[in-house]
Amino acid sequence: MKRLLSQLEAERKKLNQLGIESLEQGIPLAENKAVQAQSRKIDQLIVRLNKKNAGRGQHQR
Repeated sequence: MKRLLSQLEAERKKLNQLGIESLEQGIPLAENKAVQAQSRKIDQLIVRLNKKNAGRGQHQR
């Protein structure tokens, strides 16, 4: 779980940097393929994290 949280934080930092660079270049975030790909990667990590948390809740009953 901690590894997944660390990975999520690292990927969020990458997304923030990509977003800053995109805006500095005048490229809208929605049109930047790298930003969109990084955002999807974060979405996938969040889904994995939520599944792990949901599984833990069921086992604790």
